[in-house]
Amino acid sequence: MRKLITSILAATTVLLSAGFAHAIDGTLTLYTSQPNDDAQKTIDAFKEKYPDVDISFVRDGTTKIMAKLRAELQAGATPADVLLIADSVTMESLAADDLLMAHEGADISAYASGIHDEEKMWFATKLITTGIIYNTAAPVTPKSWNDLLGEAAKGQVAMPSPLTSGAALIHTATLINNLDAGWGYYENLAANGAQASGGNGGVLKAVAGGEKLYGMVVDFLPIREKAKGAPVDFVFPEEGVSAISEPVAILAGTKNPEAAKAFIDFLVSKEGQELAASQGYMPAHPDVAAPEGFPALNDIKIMSFDAAAALNSAESDKAKFAEIFSQ
Repeated sequence: MRKLITSILAATTVLLSAGFAHAIDGTLTLYTSQPNDDAQKTIDAFKEKYPDVDISFVRDGTTKIMAKLRAELQAGATPADVLLIADSVTMESLAADDLLMAHEGADISAYASGIHDEEKMWFATKLITTGIIYNTAAPVTPKSWNDLLGEAAKGQVAMPSPLTSGAALIHTATLINNLDAGWGYYENLAANGAQASGGNGGVLKAVAGGEKLYGMVVDFLPIREKAKGAPVDFVFPEEGVSAISEPVAILAGTKNPEAAKAFIDFLVSKEGQELAASQGYMPAHPDVAAPEGFPALNDIKIMSFDAAAALNSAESDKAKFAEIFSQ
């Protein structure tokens, strides 16, 4: 009888665990730099899988959303549970300040080494490269980064500024560490009349509208606009491209770690990566096909990038860029 009772209690414990240990509910607040439409689609897809989680989001550019988050943390607390922003350098700064929570149980076995943070503090949700956009009326079709230094591009190049764009800061660090000319490349751009200001959206607008013929921009913007009929095209330069991974992380102060972990798990799952592809982004997952208009992931040459090193040089890189472009 004692054995029978013990067995019943054990079976009951298993059933209760199955029913309740994995229950994901409560509230969750996402701070993100995703476009509003993409953020809403991401949340809607997550809620289909976890309908008991009441998730909301606050959206702004990475620089502004980080200023808001830092101010709240300095004041003592933030409502944010999860952060999904443009770049890994910013995530490295948060991790260095012990403001992120590791998700050690995240399954990232399908991914190549180096895609996600080794300590599982942050995780790539996609790969967004920066290449060359050009207006189809341009006299020369660019193939190389050096084509932006030519006569046809004189005074005709727009680019986002690393002083305001996290993606542009990573792009700058990537080029100066991969191109033979280093900072000399940017000095030559400035001498050729390149204009650096604002973010990627402004570059797209300038080139699509014919104000400029060439630009540096994140891939999905011109690829989407080309599909809509805009007079633009996009090039992955032969030397390679920089890439950001739009990483996601859990804030150390989250009040709902289980829902936050579930959100991470969803984004890095094959299902979550298929969602990213359906939104027009290059998925980071190797088994998910690229969206229409993109080459296969294996056909894109991505330049090397060290997020920790870039964090250490971020302020000096900004100062050097500001000096070159008189900003």
